[in-house]
Amino acid sequence: MNHNFYTGEILLIDKPLTWSSFQAVNKLKHAIKHHPSLLVNEARVKPKIGHAGTLDPLATGLLIVCTGKKTKTINELMGLEKEYTGTFFMGATTPCFDLEKAVDATFPIDHLTQADILRAAADFIGIRQQTPPLYSAVFIDGKRAYEYARAGIDAELKSREITIKEFEITSIQLPHINFRIVCSKGTYIRSIARDFGSALGSGAHLTALRRTRIGHFRVEDAVTPHEFSANLQENSTTSQA
Repeated sequence: MNHNFYTGEILLIDKPLTWSSFQAVNKLKHAIKHHPSLLVNEARVKPKIGHAGTLDPLATGLLIVCTGKKTKTINELMGLEKEYTGTFFMGATTPCFDLEKAVDATFPIDHLTQADILRAAADFIGIRQQTPPLYSAVFIDGKRAYEYARAGIDAELKSREITIKEFEITSIQLPHINFRIVCSKGTYIRSIARDFGSALGSGAHLTALRRTRIGHFRVEDAVTPHEFSANLQENSTTSQA
């Protein structure tokens, strides 16, 4: 495949577990920096590259990375609806609503029935207000929320309007509940975990998350950063042979 990273490419990357989105972009930046398409008017240009929507390190799945002039489409891509699959752990909460921090409180789950769980999921569908996690990159007075959290400061986060288009419970094996969610830009699935636990008179946190779709772009068509780098190297070697 012939790439032109200067005129611009939209790359579909399957972000590995524990990688930050920044690390994934950096891997690609390193892979393309010597690509022939970045030799413009006999001068090598620095690769312009960015991603259209952060994934937490403990999440995997689709990360759209844009290069060159395609970086101008990032805001448009970020506005597309997202689809996620994952797992809630019922009966316990953490300060960050996922596995990054240890459990800080436990709750009963004996009262939970399948009917209650399915009803709660249905109640989440539609337009609603959501408060982002304090351990997030949301700005509060010019600082990231996670900076306050790591300093032990309980800063106030404003709620925001989100839309949950679909909320499907795919399996129930308490304390684990697997789900599929289709939602709008700016939705924190970690916050849904917190709110879902509360709605059921218990507590919950997120233990697994995978982004499977952004608009019409699907993770099935994505490659890992290592695969991208290897494929690019292979294509370069082949073209020089």
